[in-house]
Amino acid sequence: MKSTRFWEIDTLRGIAVVLMVFYHFTWDLVYFGIYQSDLGDGWQTFARSIGSTFIFVMGVSLTLSFTAMQSHANGQTALFKKYLYRGSQIFGLGMCITIGTYLFIGDGFVVFGILHLLGLTIILAYPFLQGGRWPSLVAGLGFIGLGNYLNTFVVNHPWLIWLGVRQAGRAMADYYPLFPWSGIALLGIFAGYTLYPEGQSRFPLPDLTHLIPIRPLRFIGQHSLLIYMVHQPIFIGMFLALGYR
Repeated sequence: MKSTRFWEIDTLRGIAVVLMVFYHFTWDLVYFGIYQSDLGDGWQTFARSIGSTFIFVMGVSLTLSFTAMQSHANGQTALFKKYLYRGSQIFGLGMCITIGTYLFIGDGFVVFGILHLLGLTIILAYPFLQGGRWPSLVAGLGFIGLGNYLNTFVVNHPWLIWLGVRQAGRAMADYYPLFPWSGIALLGIFAGYTLYPEGQSRFPLPDLTHLIPIRPLRFIGQHSLLIYMVHQPIFIGMFLALGYR
């Protein structure tokens, strides 16, 4: 199977990983009382921009993998199973984050964070990968609008948190509900089919992979999930080892 990797996509994801690690390190400094900040609106906007980048790039990457696998999969059922398996894996890692944050921070633990979103979106995006770019664009904009509407509601139970309806009195360390955030992934699918039709770049960029800053960023971008899973335990273990509680 032909490689579906483009250096610019891996590099963009790598930049997002570096910024994510920086943000989480700062969050840990505040949590352990080393750095004084309320991590207010500016920080939250910064965090959301990082999350949006991950989600959008995942949408682009889905189009590349779908195009590459179509000619090799044994029918649409087998192809869907690949996305079902991958999405379930990532959603399962999200559940590990839920358990870990519940044990570590208690109130404010992650109920439906970015890994839950990415895992579920990989599965639910399959019809849009089949449908092409225009249905993805329309649905993406619709999902974003629906999410902004749902976010105006506050209820007393947690059962609709994953859809974007907030629960009264609950604050979460990481919250990316299906609406509006899956809409960002659908816009990524639209961009993927627009910029990389048939898995080929419509606007080829010069090869910059030889540049020193690009190489580590590409490597980081290619291992983003592993870095996401291990960096916080490393940071927290370091602070605990230094005597911070």
